[in-house]
Formats: sequence, structure tokens, C-alpha cells
Amino acid sequence: MLEVAAAIIEDEDGRVLIARRAAGKSQAGMWEFPGGKLEPGESPEACLRRELLEEMGIEIEPYAYFGTNEHAYATVTIRLIAYRASYASGAIVLVDHDAYQWVTLQELSDYGFAPADIPFVERLGAICAGAEDER
Repeated sequence: MLEVAAAIIEDEDGRVLIARRAAGKSQAGMWEFPGGKLEPGESPEACLRRELLEEMGIEIEPYAYFGTNEHAYATVTIRLIAYRASYASGAIVLVDHDAYQWVTLQELSDYGFAPADIPFVERLGAICAGAEDER
């Protein structure tokens, strides 16, 4: 099983960063929460700091575990470990993706996400709906 970390990165306006997988990559054209494969002995938080700097040129600060989802793709099963994170600094420069968006939690359902990310999208949508119910 391949362990992968994903960051749900929030900006100062409460929007989250999503990225579209580039052509030639597995799940090309699908949106995801950015991150990457854990190296041996690496924590998910350290992986996210490294991967976001390498793949997008930004610094983030993971601050809370969000959940784990296991998903079996045709050729590999992954364990996707998600953390909420805050955007710290840097200008986004794409390496493994061909597009990115800062979106509100309400807008997440407008994008076609990779299957392993969908449970996190649904959970964020439920959090958003709960916040609206409290108003």
C-alpha cells in the first residue's frame, strides 16, 4: 500500500487550494488536494511541507489531522492521509499540476475530484453545511 499525504490548505479568506493533475499523470484532469508520497520514516506533516515546496514552491504549516482514506485504483491501493494546513508564503509555480484554484468549501462540489479525495470533499461540504445550519 502506498502512503500519500494531502494538504487542505486554507488562505486568509477561508478558501482552500485545489490542483488539477496534469496530462500524462495518473488521474490526469482530476482535481485533488495537493501533496505527495511519504518517504520512509517521514511524517505526513514533513511530507506535506516538502512536497508543497517541491511541487508548488509554497510553504505551508500543517496544523490538524483531518482523516485517512484508503482507495484501490486499478494498479495501486493508496492510503491518503489528509491534514488541514495554513498557507505561509511563496508564489505558486506548478510542477505536477496544470491548474490550481482557491475555492470556497461550497464550490468544492463543482470540481471533478480524484476518487481518493472525494471523502474529504464530502466531509468539508458537511462541515460547511453544518456551519450554515448554525446561522
